[in-house]
Amino acid sequence: MRILSVYHSKTLFMFLIRRSIHRRLLHTHNRLTPLTGSTEGFIRNHNYGNVSTRDVDFFRTVVGENNVIYDITNDSNDMLPYNTDWFKLYRGYSSLCLFPTTTKQISEILKHCNQNELAVVPQGGNTGVSGGAVPVHDEIVINLSKMNKIRHFDSISGSVIVDAGVILENLDRYLEERNFTVPLDLGAKGSCQIGGNVSTNAGGLRLMKFGNLHGNVLGLEVVLPNGQILNTLSGLRKDNTGYDLKQLFIGAEGTLGIVTAVSLVTPRKPKSVNVAMLALDSFEAVQNAFIAAKDDLSEILSAFEFWDVDSVDVVKSEMKQDSSYPINGRYPFYVLLETQGSKQDHDQEKLDLYLNNLMELGIAQDGVIAQDAKQMTSLWSWREKIPEAVAKYGTAVTYDFSMEVPLLYKMVEDAREYFKGKNALGVEKTYTNLLGFGHVGDGNLHLMANLNGPGNRGKKDLDEFVFDWAIKHKSSISAEHGIGISKVNYMNRVKTDEELRLMRLIKKAIDPSAIMNPYKVIPDEVKYSDQ
Repeated sequence: MRILSVYHSKTLFMFLIRRSIHRRLLHTHNRLTPLTGSTEGFIRNHNYGNVSTRDVDFFRTVVGENNVIYDITNDSNDMLPYNTDWFKLYRGYSSLCLFPTTTKQISEILKHCNQNELAVVPQGGNTGVSGGAVPVHDEIVINLSKMNKIRHFDSISGSVIVDAGVILENLDRYLEERNFTVPLDLGAKGSCQIGGNVSTNAGGLRLMKFGNLHGNVLGLEVVLPNGQILNTLSGLRKDNTGYDLKQLFIGAEGTLGIVTAVSLVTPRKPKSVNVAMLALDSFEAVQNAFIAAKDDLSEILSAFEFWDVDSVDVVKSEMKQDSSYPINGRYPFYVLLETQGSKQDHDQEKLDLYLNNLMELGIAQDGVIAQDAKQMTSLWSWREKIPEAVAKYGTAVTYDFSMEVPLLYKMVEDAREYFKGKNALGVEKTYTNLLGFGHVGDGNLHLMANLNGPGNRGKKDLDEFVFDWAIKHKSSISAEHGIGISKVNYMNRVKTDEELRLMRLIKKAIDPSAIMNPYKVIPDEVKYSDQ
């Protein structure tokens, strides 16, 4: 078959095989998420203080009346968005959310909380999927959304210094006007914030080209638990003077302090961008297409994503009911690849040769190439909207694994086989669906499922299977989503005793009162007795 050169060709007819799936999920969007402490068995640390009116009055003097939400009854809609995670799997019962606008305000807040042993949880765009940005119990929420200024940009070096609350997409637009781009791209870019990205070491869609944030962050401004401000903000690409302290806070998920500003290196905006979507009949073909892409496209290859046909069905059902799928027909797997370079003719020639080879060898069955920026965005949307579509479909659970590329889809296949064998996958069963997609370029699988109605049993059973599978196959249980609350009970199995000992030593040295985002990341911080 040939590569279609025009995205909205007359040959592209509306594609949809709608499944007649009876879903008992519609009511779950209006149902209150059960409290995390009760469903997950996390006992509140009795050493923590309770928020008093005196505390609230103090915070009002620090951030102002309009930057405080205080709900002593715990049951109004005002606090619900800050107590509940994006997937509605985790909910705390905090009565207080603060919206500081400066680093100094956060310093005063944490100093007070440390002195009075009040636990806190830092929160950005609350787009995380591991429950790391919401309270487990009644921790004070410190929301950074009002710290949203771009402080400085150096057009020579490409370094930019931004507040932690700057939305990723807003930063990318700012840089695009200056012919630069952010070395990070996420499906949640319209809501997620730079501080949260750094705190979870977010990976994203172009990690294979630009690397992760450990390499792209030049410096940080962090407020420590005692209120002291650690300023390592720098535009320097090289600084070999002692310990690289900023690395401690990248991926620490707010357990060591609050990131308030980030210095980031940004690459030049590419002069040439191409996007293609392919249809393939097996995951072996996906791997062969990836191997060929590394050979034929090499330095210009910036992204190589895959998803299964079940992912297409959910996106079509929930978010693109009136859109035709770009490729006519129905295939088990789809790939989106992107190239970025400096010369369009050169890049196009390489891409055409690559695609023609795939078709001649029978690796790809069909495909399309975007002809302009609008079509590129449209092709990307079929991949980027998968998590949101699954979340809209009903109660959703999501997983994030790093493993050898040949194993990526085997986990999905094994999970389906296991739960079908238990009569738990299908219409009106425990799991309505179970689908897989992810970043082939860096060996990152995202596995998602919809639960038939509320309840924790289905999630726990799926947790046990996929985490056991990952550990057995020497995979990482968190490639880019972080540990949060969802995976903390598995840390004793995936980290050595020495690794955990060092993590606890670092935590105790920086946060001796353990007020920063408790019950998360480190197993010892999780469960407390009431003795």
